[in-house]
Amino acid sequence: MIRHLVLFKLNEGVSRDEPRVVAGARGFAELGALVPEVASWETGWNVSDRPVAYDFAINSSVADGDALERYLAHPAHQAAVAPWAEFATWVIADYEI
Repeated sequence: MIRHLVLFKLNEGVSRDEPRVVAGARGFAELGALVPEVASWETGWNVSDRPVAYDFAINSSVADGDALERYLAHPAHQAAVAPWAEFATWVIADYEI
């Protein structure tokens, strides 16, 4: 099993209540159910105000590396992640569990 973590940082001047950000978060909230490879799926806004904190997170898992590659290439994933490039940056970690 592989855990796929993604942390998003909104760009300077972008707020989470902007319509494009709300739509982006909704797209990620729905994504887990659209991709067969996804074994578990959680998303949410950060509740911490620490300076090092990111703004939004995805915590998911897939069966193996092949499943991760299929998930990343899935059209629903591509469609969900594309808008985020306009208003955020992100980091990822994929590790075996």
